[in-house]
Parts: sequence; structure tokens; C-alpha cells
Amino acid sequence: MLALDLHDVTKTYRGRVQALRGVSISVREGEIFGLLGPNGAGKSTLVKIVMTVVRPTSARGTVLGAPVGTQDVLERVGYLPEHHRFPPYLTGRQVVDFFGALCKVPRAVRRPRTDALLGLVGMRDWADRRVTTYSKGMQQRIGIATALINDPRLVVLDEPTDGVDPVGRREIRDMLLRIRAEGRTVLVNSHLLSEVEMVADRVAIISKGTTIAQGSIDELTRDSHRFEIEASGGPESLPLAGSMVAGRESPDRPGLRTYVVPTREAADAQPAIDALRAAGAVIVRVERARETLEDLFVRSVVDEHGRSVPGAARP
Repeated sequence: MLALDLHDVTKTYRGRVQALRGVSISVREGEIFGLLGPNGAGKSTLVKIVMTVVRPTSARGTVLGAPVGTQDVLERVGYLPEHHRFPPYLTGRQVVDFFGALCKVPRAVRRPRTDALLGLVGMRDWADRRVTTYSKGMQQRIGIATALINDPRLVVLDEPTDGVDPVGRREIRDMLLRIRAEGRTVLVNSHLLSEVEMVADRVAIISKGTTIAQGSIDELTRDSHRFEIEASGGPESLPLAGSMVAGRESPDRPGLRTYVVPTREAADAQPAIDALRAAGAVIVRVERARETLEDLFVRSVVDEHGRSVPGAARP
């Protein structure tokens, strides 16, 4: 079942600026889905349409089974905006409780839920300190707790690790995995591609207001899967299955060559290893490799002239 099923979403501001020109994404229930794109690509506009903050020019599809734009569905959606601000005079516990009240969560329910969520995000020991004393990472944790206070089925997080140090980013990644383990769907809008790559089940790349790629990272990088075999004393090339696999010399490691076998199956790389051993080479490293999400992203949003594709398009 799909938590988000959006088709041909368009948004034109003031009749001139086309922020979205036909975006389509499908987010399955119980997965972490990464929404990626260069600045101005329309990601935030799409998130605001899902949250009914912005009315689309046109759209088809559903959010948690309800038509796009249905406000009642927000009772089952948790949201953390990118530039969130909390009342500085409140403690972390009070912030989470306050957002629970805004979501009409009964007091008898939100008090124990607040305590449980503070434990989930690792903020129980600092819960009674004012948010003005919190680091950026601690504020993000409290923000995630506020997004979960209404016990949502869909959690929408806009740049949840932006400005957070490496330790904090790792802790937030772990939180996202725990949220998914509870059966919730997580939509993450982020420009930190390495962070998304570590947690996302599937991603969509948006550029110039349209969806240019969608699927699991494994699916989207299928053609780049390979085995890299590094060896010393190997020949310049290896004859394999009627073709030659050239060995690339390592510029900083004299005497070592790297042979790239374009395959995702370990069995298909064995003939190259056997050939190297038969030639008297010493195998130093065998590694399965593929294109990174960053490589995929850059390749997807660069035009034929090698320039970055701009985000918003004007007619």
C-alpha cells in the first residue's frame, strides 16, 4: 500500500514561475523515502502541498488514502519543517507537550507519550532545561519528538540533520530507523546525500520541477555495479569472455593495478581472479563497488554541457 501516491503535481506562482511542472512520486508504507534535488528544484513546495500549506495548481493522487489537499488527513501526519522555532521560555518537555495539545492529543495520553518520545530521541536527561540551552542537534531531536507526538502514520522531515555535527547526525539516523521499525513511513527532504544513502529504502530526484529518477539506490545504480580487483605484479590486461579487461595503474601505489569487472555477481568476477593468480599476481584487494548516491545525483542533474541544471524553471 502507498502512503503517498502523487501524480502530475504542478505549481505556478503568480502565473509565471513554475515551481513544479509535473512531479510524480510513490512512497510505500513502512519505508524511509528520500526526496532529493538541487536548490530551487521544488522539493519544499511539494512538501508544503502534502501538508496543505500550499495549494497546487493541479495534482492527482492521495496522501494516506485521502485526496491531495485533504486537511483531515493531517491528524495522521507528523511534520518537522526545516526552519522550525520553539518558544525560548519553554523546556523540551513543555515543547513536546505543547505540540501535542496543538494536535488535540488528550492530556492523559500526551503526558506519558511525551516522556516516551523524549526517551526515544535521547533527550530525557535534558527534558526540563529550556530550549535556549540546547545545541542544534538537541533542538532537532526535540523537533522529531514533536513530529511524533500525534502518533502519525506518515512522518515528514525537512532537512532533519542540517547543521548537526557528525555524532548528532548518526543519532538522528538511528532514530529514523527506529521510527521505521515501528511501522511508520518517513519522508526525508535533504541535501545531505550521504546521510540519505545510509537510511533510505527508496529515493526520488527532482530537478527543474519534474521527477527525473525514482527507485531504490540499488535499482538506480544497477548499471554501475562492478568488482574492483587490485593486484601487484599483474599483466596490463586480462582476457575475459572474449574481451580484455585493462588494468589501471595506481598513481600513488607503484606496482599495483586495478582491474574493473562490470558485474554485480561474485561468480562472474572469479575468472579474473583466477587469471591473475595464474599470471603470478598477488591479489591485494577485491571489492564490490557501485555508483554512490552523490554520483547518481550529480549525473542526473547535469545537462549535456556539464552545467548544473537550475531548479525552478521560468517559461
